[in-house]
Amino acid sequence: MAHPTRRVLLGGATAAAAAAAAATIAPTARAAAPALQTPTLWREFTRAPYTHPQIPYIGRSGFRTGRHPFPRHHRVLDARRYGATPDGTSDAAPAINRALAEAGRNGGGTVLLRPGTYRVDDVIRIAHDHVTLRGAGSARTTLLATKNLTELIGPYGSRYGGDKSSWSWAGGLIWVCPEARWESLTAAIKAKAWPFEGWTGNRRDEWRTLTTVRPARRGSWSVRVTDASRLRKGDLVLLRLADDADHTLLEHMAGDGAGARAYTWDDKTKLTSYVPYEWPVRIAAVDPGRRAVTFERPLPLDLRPSWDPRLTTHVPALTGSGVEALTLEAVETPQSPHLLDKGYNGVTFQCAYDCWADDIVVRHVDNGFGLVAASACTLRRTRVAGRGSHHPYFCREGSHDNLVDDFRIDARTTPAPPGTQLHGINVEGLSSHNVWSRGHMEMGTFDSHRGMPFANVRTDITVENNGRHGGDASAGPLFGARFTHWNIRVTNGRAGLMKLDGLAPHSATVGLNTVREFDQIDVPDFTGDLNTRLELYGTTDVVRPRNLYEAQRTLRH
Repeated sequence: MAHPTRRVLLGGATAAAAAAAAATIAPTARAAAPALQTPTLWREFTRAPYTHPQIPYIGRSGFRTGRHPFPRHHRVLDARRYGATPDGTSDAAPAINRALAEAGRNGGGTVLLRPGTYRVDDVIRIAHDHVTLRGAGSARTTLLATKNLTELIGPYGSRYGGDKSSWSWAGGLIWVCPEARWESLTAAIKAKAWPFEGWTGNRRDEWRTLTTVRPARRGSWSVRVTDASRLRKGDLVLLRLADDADHTLLEHMAGDGAGARAYTWDDKTKLTSYVPYEWPVRIAAVDPGRRAVTFERPLPLDLRPSWDPRLTTHVPALTGSGVEALTLEAVETPQSPHLLDKGYNGVTFQCAYDCWADDIVVRHVDNGFGLVAASACTLRRTRVAGRGSHHPYFCREGSHDNLVDDFRIDARTTPAPPGTQLHGINVEGLSSHNVWSRGHMEMGTFDSHRGMPFANVRTDITVENNGRHGGDASAGPLFGARFTHWNIRVTNGRAGLMKLDGLAPHSATVGLNTVREFDQIDVPDFTGDLNTRLELYGTTDVVRPRNLYEAQRTLRH
């Protein structure tokens, strides 16, 4: 794969910045508008987009690397023919699920929900490849969910102990998850054998080695392998990295600085349970003669021999499926005390790759949109509304390369009950290279929920920063390396994880208005110089390019 030259990168970046500036300022208002500014960090990034020390490359995040439209199927199944009636009173869940299952058995298709309100008394399951559930628009088609996941599946405790409910961060009333994985998860929950939720099964043992991988550097698109015979173009594989006794892999995720080397990792038992690191990626090309494999995205980390890098199998993934053009509304109940959610949850993607949601509203939910061991998915034009949510958006259990674009969190319609909690856009559990773009948050915060997520981007977002972040102490640092906040507008002026220069190692804050501390004051997890950059602080919407994700997409490969 050809790599961009400096001239091409700078040319594309300059054109993108100029176009954004021209579109932003009306001709009659040019004289009064604040001066637009291109930060030094952007110029640096265009010279080294895949290996920049503070800013991650996220230009290929999302469904099919962000470069393809959501598919449209020729086969359309009208849910009314399966008995789904939009009268708001009869249970339509069995009929909708029958239609979805038939579409899956026949190689894919779209299940169509005509305008109206469909009462659903069960989980709606999108469990097969290339299946779309499509309403007539979020303002015209509503699923009215009458039960929660505790009622439907059972209580779900935490694998880390205590009396917490894992429905506080898992599962959805629309659950986009491969059938076999859903069945194994729910069977374990019913048996009270609290599972791991990711790509290698309930006990993280459902994988086999395809080949070991030779050393390579972060940002490389290709690697050399010891055996290419079982690899094919288009295959979805896991890149698996184990840590060593000195935790040098975790140090690398934190930027390899002195502070990371001095950090105490051994007692962070929840964090260490997330390793080995598992990165799903599709193979773009195989050269058997050279034993070379090219991926559709560049490597997120170095590959060192001490981490035993290998490509492996995984549980069967769900791919090419989505949910579109509807509202999921739960019956309105008071928000539960913190970490005791019953599971009035919205749409969750699990062990899904290249899947999507588009034009979806969730209302009166405990937790809105979930990414759980999900990668390369796009959530576009999504909205969380109603009585208030614990996690409006959650991204965890090693979710990578996802895009949440054009999203909104509405102000709650009822006061928060005592003992509840509001987070916002959550990321945790070594999740990396995820993007939140073009957002409007009337409540919540940028909830880095410990578990050392790294290399994530939040860009072009307006936020009323009135939430609080969470996370267990045993989950370790709030941030790893290469977190970036770019063009963030904090309407109430509260700091709270917005300004990263005193918190996140090897990271960047660019284009943030002045913020002040409030009662949740954080201290950095790592000692010494964090090597974190701050530019255009104290400004509002003057940084160009305005949107870091969109600008990275314009860079030619």
